[in-house]
Amino acid sequence: MNFAVWLIERPRWFKRIFLIANDFAMLGIALWAAYSLRLSRIYIPETWQTMLLLLAAPIIGVFVFYWRGLYKLVTRFIGPSGTTQIYIAVIIAAVLWALVVYLSGVKNHPRSVVVIYALIAAILIRLSRQWAGSMLLKAAPQYEPIQTDVRKNVIIYGAGPAGIQLLRALNEMETYRTVAFIDSSPSLAGQVVHGVKVIRPEKIGKVIADEKVDEVLLAAPSALRSERRVALKVLEQYPVEVKTLPALEEIASGRVEISDLRPIDVEDLLGRDPVEPDTALLASQVRDKSVLITGAGGSIGSELTRQLLQLGPKTLILFDVSEPALYEISLELAEMQRRMRVGPGGPERQTTVVQILGSVLDRDLVRRTIDQHNVEVIYHAAAYKHVPIVEVNPAVGLQNNTFGTLVVAEAARNAGVERFVLISSDKAVRPTNVMGASKRLAELILQALAEDPHNTTFTMVRFGNVLDSSGSVVRLFRKQIKTGGPVTVTHPEVIRYFMSIPEAAQLVIQAGAMAEGGEVFVLEMGTPVKIDDLARTMIRLSGLEVQDEAHPDGDVEIRYVGLRPGEKLYEELLIGEDTTGTDHPRIFKTSEPVLAYEELIAALERFEKAIANNDLTEVQEMLHATVEGYAPGSATAAAAPGTDEWQPQSQTLH
Repeated sequence: MNFAVWLIERPRWFKRIFLIANDFAMLGIALWAAYSLRLSRIYIPETWQTMLLLLAAPIIGVFVFYWRGLYKLVTRFIGPSGTTQIYIAVIIAAVLWALVVYLSGVKNHPRSVVVIYALIAAILIRLSRQWAGSMLLKAAPQYEPIQTDVRKNVIIYGAGPAGIQLLRALNEMETYRTVAFIDSSPSLAGQVVHGVKVIRPEKIGKVIADEKVDEVLLAAPSALRSERRVALKVLEQYPVEVKTLPALEEIASGRVEISDLRPIDVEDLLGRDPVEPDTALLASQVRDKSVLITGAGGSIGSELTRQLLQLGPKTLILFDVSEPALYEISLELAEMQRRMRVGPGGPERQTTVVQILGSVLDRDLVRRTIDQHNVEVIYHAAAYKHVPIVEVNPAVGLQNNTFGTLVVAEAARNAGVERFVLISSDKAVRPTNVMGASKRLAELILQALAEDPHNTTFTMVRFGNVLDSSGSVVRLFRKQIKTGGPVTVTHPEVIRYFMSIPEAAQLVIQAGAMAEGGEVFVLEMGTPVKIDDLARTMIRLSGLEVQDEAHPDGDVEIRYVGLRPGEKLYEELLIGEDTTGTDHPRIFKTSEPVLAYEELIAALERFEKAIANNDLTEVQEMLHATVEGYAPGSATAAAAPGTDEWQPQSQTLH
């Protein structure tokens, strides 16, 4: 075994002592050479004070090297970053030694010796490390690793405060190497921020290719979603995974951490900018009142409860048929109340939260709940919403969605509840499925009740798909991408409107507060999204490639499985054209055809009888006769947005 192999295999402490001895000698030689060069003669210390000063320099240097982590570097693989650390440590050591000389009181000491000493020391330390490294690698090549830097190369998109905080967090870890900032600001282009260069977005492709970048971290949490979408559009064409930071107000610590990074959300992709809510409108019908939410454990119902709790109701009654869902939302509200109680500006008194486990079809339970808790406002979100499931279980869907609404609405009218808000769906417009028809029947019930004079204000709020709700296509795509595909899309031309769950719940509360009775409020859903495009974008922003004819070796296949029973290529929000705006830019009001209460009740009695007899033919005939525009099986014939035939009724909203 030669000396190099023997040295490599020694314990770490032994190698550190070896390096310390080398550095002590090199620093001593450097200082002696500095004096000799400055004085133009072979320097010999004349007094014991100067001898001590000569000895102090290497001692200080070794301590500084240890403090700066030079003895943690592997000598064979120092690289450029290690060289920089050596130079910085030598400069610090030289300055500290100069300070010791100044404090010692030694007179006529050449000040230029400090500079000469630093230069020679830096050269000797670096050369000694370089020589040792090359000797060890040459003598023992089997110990050379395949890759000297195993860190993941990343780019930070956004050189603002959040980007700088993120860079600091990355620098504290040994798993990431930031190769560049990307920022569109002209004043930042070409600048260097904390040692990392800022480049323009159009140059990102070259950096990704040259530096073999694996991830791009989007650090623009304060940007509007439309601006974030521009950034994502730039990144979509490159084979990198994109992660983003949430809004800074969502980062509780106030300091950006690696754990704050999350995969790109669909809200980031859709580019819909939020509109500030009217806080007075939000609280006007809720504060200090007893509020009931049916379907409180569902996607919309649970978000309604979260937002309503913050508006200060006296009592919040959570009504749901699912025990696990009721338990989960109850725990969440309890934690919210704890934070509100200890946080600044907490409420003077706590909202009483009540859990009611049961079905909206249970007349006695609904009546007792309303009477016992003196309910003043009801948000009716309880419904079966999955089109294919309701399509093969039409009787159950109609019972829950239609007759459940009838039970709660009649109980509200009889008890004198002030306000009743139905959470409806865009699928209620010219429905092609039983689920949509059942929701339109629920709307007709409220419209009929609103025509009959009484103390309850009945209203409906209609909107399209909400992002990431239970059963959402987004959740399905995310799961399919994670497992390697295929990603299943029903039809290459299918179009949907999307809205975030929090925005939908917020707009529902505001629309309900504006109601006068019998209106159908329609939420402006923004630009329709092609589901095929959404799937492709989600795949690419996961750092993967779509597998198709152009890219047969891609990572994830998109498979078209055909429209499911009752599905449309596109959804509408309006039946007629009688639509007006409101005080809110995203809430519209429409008046639509109404059935007289007696006529509707007679039709519902026939529905009940047909359901009881399991006469599905009669059910279908009644749906044709009662629900305007009901056309089951016509989904595939619908023209898609973007074609000459498509004339969406919701265009009046834009």
